[in-house]
Amino acid sequence: MRTFQLWFTVLLLLTAYPVWAKGLLDDIHSAGRETPKEIQPHRQSTMQEVLLNAVSLKGVHYRYGGTSPETGFDCSGFVRYVFREAANISLPHNARAISQIGNMIAPDQLQPGDLVFYNTMKSAFSHVGIYLGNNRFIHAPSSGGGIRVVDMDDAYWSKRFDGARRIMDIY
Repeated sequence: MRTFQLWFTVLLLLTAYPVWAKGLLDDIHSAGRETPKEIQPHRQSTMQEVLLNAVSLKGVHYRYGGTSPETGFDCSGFVRYVFREAANISLPHNARAISQIGNMIAPDQLQPGDLVFYNTMKSAFSHVGIYLGNNRFIHAPSSGGGIRVVDMDDAYWSKRFDGARRIMDIY
């Protein structure tokens, strides 16, 4: 039922916002493209739900401490919401606390659904996003609008990268 609701939401968004619809479809397509064959079917299905849920929230505005699509999200609120809704996984309340769970992974081992962490406030692990594949991640930036997809190789992000974690393996 949840899959139907997510697809219905995506289709509704595509109809309501045709200007960014192509980008949303591109994000969904590229997110699933790097899914390794050795991932167990249940984990792969859950990971796809996470990615679909994340990209369906693209454009929702930023709000410090925000935890819902209605009021807006900050980075950890966005990640927590996506994993709670799509995978029934309850995560801690801030990026630093989230960075303490799961398995640390090397950048060349990233898979869609992994969490990526950045130093954006002169403090390690102060920002978190969800890796989509193709060296891109989705996050709730504190400036410049709402939830969006960015390239990890952008100068701003590449010099602030703190590490990555895979939490899907522990749940």
